[in-house]
Amino acid sequence: MTSWGARRRRRAMLWAAAGVVACGFLVVLEIAARRYGEPGPITNQVKALVLAPKPGPLYGGLALMMVVLTWRQRFVAAGAAIGIDVVLLLVRWAVDARMTGGHAFGTGALWVMLGFAVVAVTRRTGNERVLLLKGVGLGLLMVAARKTGDTWLFITAKTRPTVLDPYVATADHALGNPSWLAGRIVKATDPFSSHLLQLVYGQLAVAAVVVAFYQLRNVVVERRFPSHHLVRTFLVIGLLGPGIYMLFPVVGPVFAYGPGASGTGGVEWAAANLWPHTWPSITTPHPMTYDGITPRNCMPSLHTAWAVAIYIHSRRAPRLLRYAGTFWLIATLAATLGFGYHYGVDLVAGVVFVLTIEAALRSLERGWDRPGIQLVVYGTTVFIALLLSYRYLPMEMARYPEVSGPLLILVMTSVIYGYVRTTRIPAQRSGSPPAPEADAARGGAIAGEHEGPAPTATPAPELR
Repeated sequence: MTSWGARRRRRAMLWAAAGVVACGFLVVLEIAARRYGEPGPITNQVKALVLAPKPGPLYGGLALMMVVLTWRQRFVAAGAAIGIDVVLLLVRWAVDARMTGGHAFGTGALWVMLGFAVVAVTRRTGNERVLLLKGVGLGLLMVAARKTGDTWLFITAKTRPTVLDPYVATADHALGNPSWLAGRIVKATDPFSSHLLQLVYGQLAVAAVVVAFYQLRNVVVERRFPSHHLVRTFLVIGLLGPGIYMLFPVVGPVFAYGPGASGTGGVEWAAANLWPHTWPSITTPHPMTYDGITPRNCMPSLHTAWAVAIYIHSRRAPRLLRYAGTFWLIATLAATLGFGYHYGVDLVAGVVFVLTIEAALRSLERGWDRPGIQLVVYGTTVFIALLLSYRYLPMEMARYPEVSGPLLILVMTSVIYGYVRTTRIPAQRSGSPPAPEADAARGGAIAGEHEGPAPTATPAPELR
């Protein structure tokens, strides 16, 4: 068997193993959620076939699936999804059925994705079947990730009755309590700033779909997916992040030191009503009890991680998309701090977290070399060291901010520098024999690379 054939076989086995692990993970989450009297991700997904869920994730998933379709097929898919939703809306209206959360659309997109999966199995063969199934899987993964994330957040609130916000708030003195400062700025410039930042913060997934759609724009012509793209990074961040929430439960400044937000949390659970009008004092921290509703989804800041991923993957896009990626990153950082959802040290951990993941995914595709391994090990070590310092050295960080603050920025900058330097290293080392499966582009261009030898582009088959 050739090296290319062996690589493809290993890749197929890896995907099969990942599928088994994912299914097992969903089953475990379903069981865990039902222990607390709530449906899990599998049940919620089945309900979405009849009850209208939030349309954003489903239509976003449909848009991602469309990267493998021709324009004619895209119009057919979009028209079918909207038509199904209109028919179901009329049926629900006729029987006076209650809308889930007031949502009326979304089911049609899920039906269309499942329909294309049936078409792939029954009407496609060979590479065309694989490509269409990959497209359907990409769309369904986005939907499943949202359901899984909601269940994870529910479990964090139920299984972690105490939170570590006093430790993080104390450690945040090293950076000058940026959430308090940003919160004051947002309140002083309200309502313009709050409306703009809320729009950016709430529509992060839309920005990700736009960048991902650009990266995957040539799939329908080349009949293959890029070896690395934004969706993979997003999914890995969403998979690993909630696990850290369980290890380091934090609710955020507006909940732990303010009046709460969006009707959850509140002064009755807060350590004190300080955010953002009163600077927190430096006192010995201790775990505090919090409610069983508010998700412990603060450490690290996954919104920061996702925004950084969007920024990275938009660097090789046209100028307008690059500007949009930069704006989304800056606005997301401002929103996470200005709304009191995160402390400054959360953002530092989020940056290190995403760069380590991104480095690992890029090395996985181009081949593990010494710089890639060193960066992943270094990033992991720095991330663990940050969490340990927030937990066990917060008083020292608060007492000596002139040392701990610059040190935090320095270690974060060192990971950024290592990432930039490593991704600029050529994928092929001088003197090493070229492999057929090796990517031709350099490390810094991996977001636009493709797997395997470039096949001759063939017209995509029409939907039959």
